[in-house]
Amino acid sequence: MKLYGYYRSSAAYRVRIALALKGLHADQAFRHLRKGEQRSADYLPLNPQGLVPALVLDDGTALTQSLAIIEYLDETYPPPRLLPEDAVQRARVRAFAQAIACEIHAVQNLKVLGRLRALGHGEEVVSGWAHDVIAEGLSACEALLAGEAGPFCFGSAPTLADLALVPQLYNARRFKVDLAAMPRLLAAEAACMALPAFADNVPERQPDAE
Repeated sequence: MKLYGYYRSSAAYRVRIALALKGLHADQAFRHLRKGEQRSADYLPLNPQGLVPALVLDDGTALTQSLAIIEYLDETYPPPRLLPEDAVQRARVRAFAQAIACEIHAVQNLKVLGRLRALGHGEEVVSGWAHDVIAEGLSACEALLAGEAGPFCFGSAPTLADLALVPQLYNARRFKVDLAAMPRLLAAEAACMALPAFADNVPERQPDAE
């Protein structure tokens, strides 16, 4: 397999963690998002959206969208499972992950912030937008975990929810979001970062890190 990503992409970060948890190897190929390499002619056939990640399977099939890729890996390489067996709990895990991937990350990613700049907004407004989106979204995520057993987001092992949470907390710190009022999220993050699959895949440890 080959994973196309960028060291600071939250979506690629999620997939790196999933591969590591399942003990899978994928060659890494890098597309520098700030240089627009994700929109190059050789990459768009793999991901017509011009986004990372893309995971190319051994037979050449290209998969896109991080949550879909992770669910494919979970269905194809089961242990350890990243989605619970119980249908209700599985829905809760998916809802938490989608709250981050679809409602937070999707409206504060590089592409959106670039559009704000193109509309003439200064860096203070752009950074403020990202800060507020993340802070509001993570506050809701903290509430979503109320009553859920730890130490991870949903129980004693990491799930899709944790794979979404850890990269988003990394983003939160980049935009100086105060996380002090989110102890449940921080506790889940701490449990995750004790595992090599999470610790080894932080952006700073990637070959293309700057």
